[in-house]
Amino acid sequence: MSIPIHTPGAIDAAHIITSGLPILFVTIDSLRYDVAKSALREGRTPQLARLLPAGRWERRWTPGTFTLPAHTAFFSGFLPKVPTPRQPPRLWECRPPAFKDVDERTFVFDAPNLLQGLKVHGYRTVCVGGVTYFSRETPLGGVLPDLFDEDHWRPEFCSPEPDSTRHQVDQALKLAEQYANRPLYLFINVSATHVPHGHYLGQSADTVSSQQAALAYVDRHLGRLVDQLTAARSWLIIMCADHGDAYGDDGFHGRGIVHPSVTTVPYAAWVQ
Repeated sequence: MSIPIHTPGAIDAAHIITSGLPILFVTIDSLRYDVAKSALREGRTPQLARLLPAGRWERRWTPGTFTLPAHTAFFSGFLPKVPTPRQPPRLWECRPPAFKDVDERTFVFDAPNLLQGLKVHGYRTVCVGGVTYFSRETPLGGVLPDLFDEDHWRPEFCSPEPDSTRHQVDQALKLAEQYANRPLYLFINVSATHVPHGHYLGQSADTVSSQQAALAYVDRHLGRLVDQLTAARSWLIIMCADHGDAYGDDGFHGRGIVHPSVTTVPYAAWVQ
């Protein structure tokens, strides 16, 4: 199978999907862009430095300020936007009205969401949840998992567990092996960077520093995940945060607010 590898802003998603290339979509929950950037600069995330295109994150704006709306947008075809007036072609979008032109590299799905659109092309869609919006522990906790063919969540996948990412990656690799002979859309919501993460510094408070420590922990497992997945075949890989988190910035705390610490996120997409 011949898959063109383009620059991050010009990935031919239409060709990739019609060719059946597997897709890995990782959301690193609540990860601020400034935290991701500084972790790279300080050498805290060597695996991501090795994997990311040009060894860096793109700065983008999220379509949602907390987990539920951000992921609803992602699964509807709206990934984080470039913070410039001119946008690159979207990777995918729902079939638009007749008057709208779509770049030929964009995968157009004739369905209410991307996951249903991928099924038309034989994809199995699988979710490895992290935060409780993927847990089915509440009525809202089933909304996002219901979009997938199958979903997986256990308490050890959630952020209070200090080794959550290892458990999530172990599960993801098992699923990738199970579906090695068919197109796969493998989604992972990495929870370790979501509060609480003060425990990575032995503290009770969550801070910019403890989120960076959480990301340093996550880094080794994301490297293991990508290396093992791509050892046998190429994948389209997308990594981004769903939103950021405020830790006293201008007096704000948390998410669900329109503040640069929340709306500015790291993003990367490439074929490997």
